[in-house]
Amino acid sequence: MVFFGEYRLSFTSPGRLVLPKKIRELIKGDTFVLSKGFDHCLSGYDREDWEKRARSFFNFSLIDRDNLPRQRFLFSSIVYLEIDAQGRFVIPRHLLVFAQLENQALIIGVGDHFEIWNPKKWQIYQKKHF
Repeated sequence: MVFFGEYRLSFTSPGRLVLPKKIRELIKGDTFVLSKGFDHCLSGYDREDWEKRARSFFNFSLIDRDNLPRQRFLFSSIVYLEIDAQGRFVIPRHLLVFAQLENQALIIGVGDHFEIWNPKKWQIYQKKHF
């Protein structure tokens, strides 16, 4: 499974997007995982793949203070989202605010996951890093 491509989308109603077919085809079933990502984007994962990866976070010591902030950041924002028959899903308000998403979104493939960006933030990120 390799997520790829760049897709500019408009919200069909508050928080509701249609997941592009090329992304949707890589998700097993009708549920995927969405979380806060780095650089104020959202990160999406195939549910099965996410659950396998999440187990690796539990290999750290419970008293490892360096790991705890990462776990809090990641796990506190996780949501399981259902995709309807038309490929639509709704991003919860707290994630919309975090990623500063309003009228449009940009979904990009990042190999093992996909990300949802504010299109202006993605342009700024690209100028800074490429």
